[in-house]
Amino acid sequence: MTNPDPAAPVAELGYEAARDELVRVVHALESGGASLEESLALWERGNALADRCEEWLQGAKARLDAARASGPAATVQEAGQA
Repeated sequence: MTNPDPAAPVAELGYEAARDELVRVVHALESGGASLEESLALWERGNALADRCEEWLQGAKARLDAARASGPAATVQEAGQA
């Protein structure tokens, strides 16, 4: 696990950093030691981190889908041109 910077803007976090901080936020919420205000701030940060992770995963899926769509066809076309 990386040591995420809780002050870093969520939009600048990579997948692993966002995921690791999200795990930390969930643990903090589950421990129940935070005040209501702190819990709300943690929940908001966690929600933003979950959205960021989803963005990364959707981007990865799109890249895989594009590679699958162009992979075999591109290979067949290149073989025919050789």
